[in-house]
Amino acid sequence: MVNKMNPALQGISETLLIPLYIRAKESQRPDALLRDELAVALVNRIDCDYSRFKLQEHDEVGIILRMREFDRRVQAFLTHHPQAVVVHIGCGLDTRFERVDNGQVEWFDLDMPEVIALRKSLIGGEKERYHLLGGSVFEDAWLEQVEANRGRPFFFAAEGVFPYFPEAQVKSLFLKLRQRFPGAELVCDAHTPFIILTDNLQLALSRVQARLHWGLKHGKDVEQWGEGIRLLDEWFYFDRSEPRMNAYRWMRLIPLLGKSTGIFHYQLGKKV
Repeated sequence: MVNKMNPALQGISETLLIPLYIRAKESQRPDALLRDELAVALVNRIDCDYSRFKLQEHDEVGIILRMREFDRRVQAFLTHHPQAVVVHIGCGLDTRFERVDNGQVEWFDLDMPEVIALRKSLIGGEKERYHLLGGSVFEDAWLEQVEANRGRPFFFAAEGVFPYFPEAQVKSLFLKLRQRFPGAELVCDAHTPFIILTDNLQLALSRVQARLHWGLKHGKDVEQWGEGIRLLDEWFYFDRSEPRMNAYRWMRLIPLLGKSTGIFHYQLGKKV
């Protein structure tokens, strides 16, 4: 019998269990879009009533498509910059490093101290080119360790993180990263204000304490936050045909839904 662990996560940290559960479910499908066998093992080790995460089928597929797109964005950057530094903001219990490691990247997984402690106990600690940072992304403590790699290209990936915080905090982080890592690239996901409302209702039904705050109407709106912040690309769920989303493709015809959630790729200033 497997001894299960009660992670005792609260607030935003608790939401890491949702993508973990979805990755585990997806990995057991014969037509899986993304496989993560470790996620299956972790779900079986963590004491949690996963049935309370009341997600519809298109929500679950959407989460997997989002993960896959983030993987692709990191891999594309590493194709052009093999020795880059990647910071995975709000890493939770994700295994993106294992999925995209090219043998040269310097990787930092960043999350709150209780999440990093859980990660160490369930997955393991640091190793060559792989580092763990415990703390808030909005504080400065982690910056010095990452800045030690100055001279290499920097890439920041924030999946399922920024919407949980007020716009003022997200904006301040963009400006800080632009100042400390000029020319760096950042990829994040964001929802329109309408989806923020509907997703908060879903979180309440799932008995999750965290709530969403930051909504983004248009990806280019972020360019107004500061000089040199530039939208390089954006991706929405119906941009490419995916058979498992065919039943929901009608949503793309409704502006309020078709581009309600996206992934946005930014450049933060010019490299000095």
